[in-house]
Amino acid sequence: MLAKVFSAAVWGVDASPVEVEVNAAPGKMAIVVVGLPDVAVKESRDRVFPAVTNSAFKFPYGRTTINLAPADVKKEGPSFDLPIALGVIMASEQANLKHLDRYWVVGELALTGEVRPVKGALSIALSARRHKKRALIVPAANAAEAAVVEGLDVYPVTHLREAAEFLSGNRDIAPVRVDPSSLLNQLDAIEHDFADVKGQEHVKRALEVAVSGGHNVLMIGPPGSGKSMLAKRIPGICPPLSLDEALEVTRVHSVAGLLPADQGIVTRRAFRSPHHTISEAGLVGGTANPSPGEVSLAHHGILFLDELPEFRRNALEVLRQPLEDGTVTISRAAGSMTFPAQFMLVAAMNPSPGSGGFGDAERGRATQNDIRRYLNKISGPLLDRIDLHVEVPAVKHEMLLRPHAAESSATIRERVVRAREVQHERFAAKRKVRCNAQMSPKDLKAYVPLDAESESLLRMALSELNLSARAYDRILKVARTIADLAGAAKVDATHLSEAIQYRTLDRQVWG
Repeated sequence: MLAKVFSAAVWGVDASPVEVEVNAAPGKMAIVVVGLPDVAVKESRDRVFPAVTNSAFKFPYGRTTINLAPADVKKEGPSFDLPIALGVIMASEQANLKHLDRYWVVGELALTGEVRPVKGALSIALSARRHKKRALIVPAANAAEAAVVEGLDVYPVTHLREAAEFLSGNRDIAPVRVDPSSLLNQLDAIEHDFADVKGQEHVKRALEVAVSGGHNVLMIGPPGSGKSMLAKRIPGICPPLSLDEALEVTRVHSVAGLLPADQGIVTRRAFRSPHHTISEAGLVGGTANPSPGEVSLAHHGILFLDELPEFRRNALEVLRQPLEDGTVTISRAAGSMTFPAQFMLVAAMNPSPGSGGFGDAERGRATQNDIRRYLNKISGPLLDRIDLHVEVPAVKHEMLLRPHAAESSATIRERVVRAREVQHERFAAKRKVRCNAQMSPKDLKAYVPLDAESESLLRMALSELNLSARAYDRILKVARTIADLAGAAKVDATHLSEAIQYRTLDRQVWG
């Protein structure tokens, strides 16, 4: 007999429908899996056989052919175990799974018949809704994740026997309900507070501007000046994720296998801080079967690169595409995948290989050539994609010793949220633009008109600092953010002056 079960294959962060056809026929005992399966899918026959028998069913004696259609789509992972096992039970007429055609089914099987969680449950649920399916059977550990998709009934199962009884009408299972909005409306407690940082008020201001507009920022200063301390406090001033952003982030973490069990949705912005020894594949994604890298895991969050010149030159150069496009495309022999990568880059570095300040070659025990070689590890095109360059000087001893009352992260976050709300209203009609940093040249003409005084100031800055066309756009975007923080409808010379100030350091250092 022939049985058909509907399932899905995950490719990148998307999923596509797969029909699992199981045919039980007489003949010599054999289990054949076809339809472009990978090694994990081929091994499913060795998991399904004991899972079926240990669930009080009999595996059919004869030739069992399992076809995963369409045959030209690569199938990866163990998520087809459960649909294959249900197809075997139905094809051998051991149970009348009369409701099977209503559902998409995914799940890995243990040899005991227990159903284990799989990667990409949210992507599968979104694909099911897109293809007009109303119900999904998933492992219990994935139920909360899949249930965040509205308009879809998600049924959790823990065992193969339980799934078979539910589909035959002999067991009731209540669908899981999740309200993602209620989870996102809860602001997280601030673990690292800007109130703990003494001094560095101009750096805090720069970071507030950067977060308000989603701009990339580079901090340059000697060791011990507080660069890492400041960076770790940035998540505390970030605005909460919107529902659409949370779904996008959750999809990436789900296919990467990093979503905690029973967590339906990612509720906080990511803060990724890879070590400087990371490879290009680790940073943007790769391996034989492409998977998300750090830039994608930081989607709608922060990617912090400490000791920026210590990273491999090739690894830094591959950041240029995601910084420009907000996506990263990985091509391998198995195929090409595109992962989202809209992140805020926060980088920190010393001004020289030693511990001295700018021009202090003797104190840093480095020659001018050593300093030049060190700074040139960061290319001009990469620097142009960083909106704000901020000097972080060493904190004076008297500042450390005297009592201080600094602004809390909660106070700063309130201003950031207000600025983001202004941008949300401004770009309400543009789905792909969420903040000022994502504006196109066309958007700049519409939202950042300049008066005569501002044009004159900008023309002088471009000439004296020898800035590129990309730097020109970045200055306008930052100026728009500064105006939003000030509650100003138009960008004036005051906002533009502060934005230009954040572009002078790279020319001062790199010359």
